[in-house]
Amino acid sequence: MPSGPTLAAIREAHARIAPHIHRTPVFRSASLDRLAGAELFFKCENLQRTGSFKMRGATNVIFSLSEPVAGRGVVTHSSGNHGAAVAYAARRRGIPAWVVVPRGAPEVKQRAIADFGGEVITCEPNLAAREAAAREIMERTGATLVHPYDDDRIIAAQGTAALELLEDAGSLDLVLAPVSGGGLLSGTAIAAQSLQPGIRVVGCEPAGADDAWRSLHSGQLQKSEKPETIADGLRASLSERTFAILRERVEDVVLIGEREILDAMRLIWERMKLVIEPSSAVTAAAVLLGKIDVSGKRVGILLSGGNVDLGPFFHSA
Repeated sequence: MPSGPTLAAIREAHARIAPHIHRTPVFRSASLDRLAGAELFFKCENLQRTGSFKMRGATNVIFSLSEPVAGRGVVTHSSGNHGAAVAYAARRRGIPAWVVVPRGAPEVKQRAIADFGGEVITCEPNLAAREAAAREIMERTGATLVHPYDDDRIIAAQGTAALELLEDAGSLDLVLAPVSGGGLLSGTAIAAQSLQPGIRVVGCEPAGADDAWRSLHSGQLQKSEKPETIADGLRASLSERTFAILRERVEDVVLIGEREILDAMRLIWERMKLVIEPSSAVTAAAVLLGKIDVSGKRVGILLSGGNVDLGPFFHSA
């Protein structure tokens, strides 16, 4: 039996979250089609509520909790986007949210968590510290953990973006999604291959945080000890759950360099007038900079988020 949630679970998640999220648009660009030699369909989760696809998973978990459980609040650990989504979804449900954030996380993302009503707790920038801080809050408050990716409810809801993409774009040859903890890529692969058997699914990952690439190529789960990349949303490592799904369903993971991430961001900003964050740019880079051959194909590209700290642009003016 295949790992992970079913298409039915993805559809159930979609029905649950639909009143609380945007059905984000699928954009096209004639100039980028010519550059890639393919038909490109950009699923714009950068235009999602809270600025990223993370709103889908957080909403599904929080609105699936019973009233007594929800009333004790929720807790998570996040570099930013997932934390903002948890805070926002918790506010919509009227419950408290605690978000553990590693020191050094982008200020724009920390401000978003606070603005959406979450209580920000900072910790050392490593997974052990994040998990320990979240566990202490759970023990003290009775709050429920909303894990960033290691949860079938999260994976199912992240798969709803691909569900919408295929409904709006029609048949595709290939779908690309970023990979960090693996929730989005896992959900994308399950949704896409359940709806369209034979479709190719490829992950995209920074070369400086290449645990998913190493895991799939070695056949054993690898951890990313000290990830170094501008794509701050892609520094997590796969879990056993997401690794099992990716190993069964994903064709490959493409590695993207730091300069390539910035070049792809610039292309999307200039050609499509869309603000995307570095974590989004890995998928665009794979196609637009020739990291994968898409000639003559119909390609779905998940733009995962648009939360960029623009402060440096204005401070230098």
